[in-house]
Amino acid sequence: MRAVRFTDWKTKPSLKEIPKPTPGPGEVLLKVAGAGACHSDVAIYADFEAGMVHGLDPEYTLGHENSGWVEEVGEGVTGFTKGDAYLVFGPVGCGHCAACSRGQDTYCENAATNPYQGIGLGRDGGMAEYLVVPARNLVPLGDADPVDAAPLADAALTPYHAIKLALPQLNKGGATALVIGLGGLGQIAVQIIKALTGATVIATDMKPEAMELAASRGAITVAGGEGQAEKIREITGGRGVDAIFDFVGVTPTIELGQKTMAQGGRLTVVGIAGGVVQWSFFTNPYEAVITNTYWGTIEDLHEVVKMYQAGQIVPDVQRFTMDQALEAYELLESGKLAARAVVMPNA
Repeated sequence: MRAVRFTDWKTKPSLKEIPKPTPGPGEVLLKVAGAGACHSDVAIYADFEAGMVHGLDPEYTLGHENSGWVEEVGEGVTGFTKGDAYLVFGPVGCGHCAACSRGQDTYCENAATNPYQGIGLGRDGGMAEYLVVPARNLVPLGDADPVDAAPLADAALTPYHAIKLALPQLNKGGATALVIGLGGLGQIAVQIIKALTGATVIATDMKPEAMELAASRGAITVAGGEGQAEKIREITGGRGVDAIFDFVGVTPTIELGQKTMAQGGRLTVVGIAGGVVQWSFFTNPYEAVITNTYWGTIEDLHEVVKMYQAGQIVPDVQRFTMDQALEAYELLESGKLAARAVVMPNA
């Protein structure tokens, strides 16, 4: 079968022929419907180096946002019907520590010794015609479109987890939220906040077209540049924002969050661009929290799928065939994609 392979550090992926996998005990073989191309993939093959992050050593198939149809089940697996559509929970922990027992494989207590971080992250992912997945990592999609659902495994799960943790700040009269960065995750974040809360959503980005799309989804937009923080605070009546979600994570965006945060507010840095925080007792609003999150739990993903099935989340998707998979990554790197690239290996 054909697969998009990460073969070496500082090396672009290759489209290669590899053997079709066979599911082992406790595993399910999926015929892949869709695999999302994510900036994290680009970071791995373009920026990372050997030894930088445990469990990501090549060679393996990329793709950690995956959906597909059941093709075959391994020994001991019951309850799955061939042809049914599922979304794949990407993180794979040890399966037996306290965090994994909560479905929080991203925070596995044995991450330092696990052989890989997840599906498409050290273990073969979904940029292939077939994918083997632990049965416990599958979330049923029912009749929902599995191709457009693929990005939900990260681009919706990640903001959903961050927003869910901030609900105490958002579930009150007059609450405000700020979404910084309106790429795939930020656009879905706007939709999730609007669906789950009554908070006023403020959104900011450097791209006018991204802000126009967020505005069409009910956000009040503020352009970057001079006076940005002041304009955001003005929308809140000067009080500051209750819950801020930074989907970029560079130092200037983190500083924007700090400048606009209300007392008792929460700034969640989701983007992994490596920005740093300066904090002091006299500049941080009282009882305001600066934190970070990574991906989410499988329970969260079940809830994300329910929102997708109800039409509360509509991912922005651009579809590619397997022949176009490497082109999709090129467009992703160049910033020329207007939506999440989803490769359909079996189209």
